[in-house]
Amino acid sequence: MKSHSNTKFPYTSNASLKVRYMAASLFDDGISRSKIAMTLNVSRRLVNEWVTMYLSGGIDALAIKISPGRPPKLSIQEKGLLKDFVINNGAKAEGGRLVGEDILRYIEDNFNVTYGLRNVYRLMAELNLSWITSRSKHPNQSEETQETYKKFPVQYDHQNTRACKTK
Repeated sequence: MKSHSNTKFPYTSNASLKVRYMAASLFDDGISRSKIAMTLNVSRRLVNEWVTMYLSGGIDALAIKISPGRPPKLSIQEKGLLKDFVINNGAKAEGGRLVGEDILRYIEDNFNVTYGLRNVYRLMAELNLSWITSRSKHPNQSEETQETYKKFPVQYDHQNTRACKTK
């Protein structure tokens, strides 16, 4: 077999595209499609497809078309409304924080779209919303009681190796 430093095919770092270029190069060298399939360790059907694409459209036809994927369930405007909701309702007035289930319910109620909980958190990341929050305060928490508790002297318990509050 000849050395294939064919300048006809452009350089690429995409391994799949390199295999396609190699198949077309070997075909140009007169190698049979069956032999190309064995050499490249791919099916003959793939080699047939690549050669047909190459013959009909040239090198550009071998390019790997990127699939756009599934369209998003929420529009850009709906995502903006969702982001505003999360920012404005992150901390609940009655105490506690907004959780994934709350966001899930909001999406279902307002946009009639169902998401899995995992995808809600993925959607939050897409909207550049960090899910790291400070610990929420209990609604019955008393600042005065906390300040009084802080005034107790602290002694070190050598047997249990921890700090102990004493009166």
